[in-house]
Formats: sequence, structure tokens, C-alpha cells
Amino acid sequence: MRPFGYARPTTLAEATRLVAERGVPMGGGTDLIGVMKAGWSPATVVDLTGVAGLGGWERAKGRGLRIGAVARLADLEADDRLARSLPIVRAALRDAATQQLRNAGTLGGNLLQANRCWYYRDPAIPCWHKGGKRCFAVEGDSRLHAILGDSPCHMVAPSDLAPALIACDAVAELRSTGRARRVLLASLYREPAEGARREHALRPGEVLVGVRVPEAMLGRRAAFLKQMERKAWSFAVVSVAATARVRAGRLHDARVVLGGVAAIPWRVPAAEALLEGRAPDRAATDAAADLILAGSVPMKDNAHKLALARVLVRRALASLVT
Repeated sequence: MRPFGYARPTTLAEATRLVAERGVPMGGGTDLIGVMKAGWSPATVVDLTGVAGLGGWERAKGRGLRIGAVARLADLEADDRLARSLPIVRAALRDAATQQLRNAGTLGGNLLQANRCWYYRDPAIPCWHKGGKRCFAVEGDSRLHAILGDSPCHMVAPSDLAPALIACDAVAELRSTGRARRVLLASLYREPAEGARREHALRPGEVLVGVRVPEAMLGRRAAFLKQMERKAWSFAVVSVAATARVRAGRLHDARVVLGGVAAIPWRVPAAEALLEGRAPDRAATDAAADLILAGSVPMKDNAHKLALARVLVRRALASLVT
């Protein structure tokens, strides 16, 4: 690991100033340290855990629910009050990582972690995403890579919380020196492209300070299902987050977001519109899955993701009315 600076600010103003000066924000560091061991080193690591107001969660009547960026994953999973308002968070975190990692990991770190592609993580491989000329997954081992999207990079977005919160119309709260803005959480994820080989759409100097879920999205029926290579505590081969309002066994205002299949959490509004007012029977869920997976192009090792995604979409939607 190369030398780097370390700072632990106590105010958000100080934190954003340090990030603007080429600092990299850190929560629990469970992912950042791994990336640094692979050869990348920031000028300064800016530890956000000492900044007041960035931890915990709160619900204000009529204003929705807010979770701070450095809220610990283990605390969020264990909180029964949070589970009553937003049960999909507990479902998404249950197998997100080992207990030790959840004790250290934070909301912001989970949402903005770097991709897990083994070619990207290997410092000896000049993959496209690191400025090279090709994606090694195309001819190499592509078991866990993307089947959807148009990026020359076949990485997949690794966060379990991201699909779950996007299925709740979550809004990201961002701060930089002298400026605050709110954007849909989904818009923070981008497919790497020529001229913009990035995974996230944060502006220079910006810090994620929290995530807010609108009041109308609380208390909805929700499901999060995940298929892994091993039984627990592994990254998703495919995951599905689904939420909806349910009346008389029929879905209304549904959201369906897939993880593990593309460089971004994958959502197709046309599939959600198709489900409006319908019972989640086999015909409806298969039709929705067809739309979600339209245009998929599996590589030689990952065609199994198509079958997995269809089954998980079917089960997640059916579970909303049981």
C-alpha cells in the first residue's frame, strides 16, 4: 500500500473542504482499504465517522425517513423500529456481508463501493475500466459479469442496498463546499463509457451525507431476494428488489429493481406499468421479466443469470400478496 494522508474531521464543512482538496471520503473502510491494497491510493482518506449528524436514522411525520451516510449496517439491520417502516432494508442486509463487516460497514460505503470485478481488482491487469483497451471478462471468466447494458465494461453494481432503496424511490442527499443538492439515488449509478470511465455520478468534491425515502413509500409491501454462489454472506449473482401497494390481491405502483445483472441497478419502468392492477400470477410476472431482461446479451459463462432473474422476479412479485 502506498503512503496516504488521513484526516478525521468533526464538521461537515471541514469534511467537504478536505474532499474538495483531493480527499476520498471513508465510512467503515471495509471496501476502500481493499481497493487501496490493490494498488490505488488517494492523497488523503477523509474519515467521516466523526462528523456530527451523519449517523443513525430518523422518521418525521409526513416527511419520510432519512438514514445518515455513516449509519452502521449492523445497526440498521437490527433496528426493529426501522424494520416496521422500511422492512426491505433488513431483508437486503441480512446476507450482505459477514457480521464483522456489517459491524464496520456504513450505508454510504455500501451504496458507493467499487465494483467487485476480479480483473478490475487485480493490479496487474490493465482492464478497460482502469484505462486499458479491453474488458478481460469478454474472453475470460464472466460468471459474475453483466448480461444487460451497453457499457464496454461488463462490471456489475455490487450493492444490495442500492436496488432495495431504489425500489423505494430513495433520494440521495449530497453536499460539497457551499452547495447541497438532492437527486434520485438511481441517478448516482452510471454505466462506464468512453470519456467517463466512472461507476458513480458524484460531482468533484461531493459527499453523500444521507438517503431519504418519501413518506408515500413507507409501509408498502416489499421483497428482496438474492441468489449467491454460496449459502450466505456473498455478493449477488442476481438479486431482485420489489415493492408495491396491494389491494385485493392486485399490484399498484410497483417497483422492480435487479442487482447483479448490469453496471447499474437495473429498472425498467415499462415492466412496472405492465403490472399495474394485475395479480402477480405466472403470466403477469413472466411478462414483466421478459420486459426487464429484453436486450440481454449473456457472455459464455453467465447465461444462467437469465433463468435466475426470471425465477427471482416471479417469486419476489408473488410474495408481495402473500
